[in-house]
Amino acid sequence: MPDAVQVRHCGELLSGTVTAIERFGVFVALNEGPDHPVFPGVGFITVHELSWRRIESAFDVVQVGQRISCEFLQFDTWNLEARLSLRATQPDPFQAFADGIAVGQKLHGQVTKLVPFSVFVQVADGIEGLVHLQELTWTPVQTPSEVVQAGDEVTVVVTEIDRERRKLTLPR
Repeated sequence: MPDAVQVRHCGELLSGTVTAIERFGVFVALNEGPDHPVFPGVGFITVHELSWRRIESAFDVVQVGQRISCEFLQFDTWNLEARLSLRATQPDPFQAFADGIAVGQKLHGQVTKLVPFSVFVQVADGIEGLVHLQELTWTPVQTPSEVVQAGDEVTVVVTEIDRERRKLTLPR
C-alpha cells in the first residue's frame, strides 16, 4: 500500500539542499517534501523570498549544495512544487527599525537609486525610503539627477511609516 499523502501547512518549516540557482529563483531538494507526482520533494524559492534585503543575485544568499531550512508557503499545482520562503525564517529588519523611529524624526542616509520621479535613500542597513521628486528641492526640477546623484549623503525626515507594506516616506 502506498504511503499516505502528507499534508503540509503554511508556516511549516522544511529542510533541504539547494540543487540549482537560476535568475528567477532557487530549487531545493527537500528532505521531507510534499508528495509530487514526478519529482518528489521539489521546492522552489523565488528571489523575492530569499532575503528581506534587496539582492542582486540569488548567489548573494545561497550556494548550490547548501543545506537550508525554509517556511512552506503553498503547493504550486501548476509547476508541481512546494513554494518556500527563506526570508520568513529570519526577523524582518524593517519592523525592528520601525520600532526605533518616529514620524518627524530626521535621519541621515545615502541616495541608492534614482528613478524618474523619486529617489531611494538608504537610512540603515537594508532599509530604504522614498523621496518624491517634488520633495527633493524647493525649486521645480524635471529629474532627480538635477538635485542628487547615487551615493550622495542627504538628511531626510520621516513622514510616514507603513509597517504592512514595509515602506518609509522621506521628504528632504
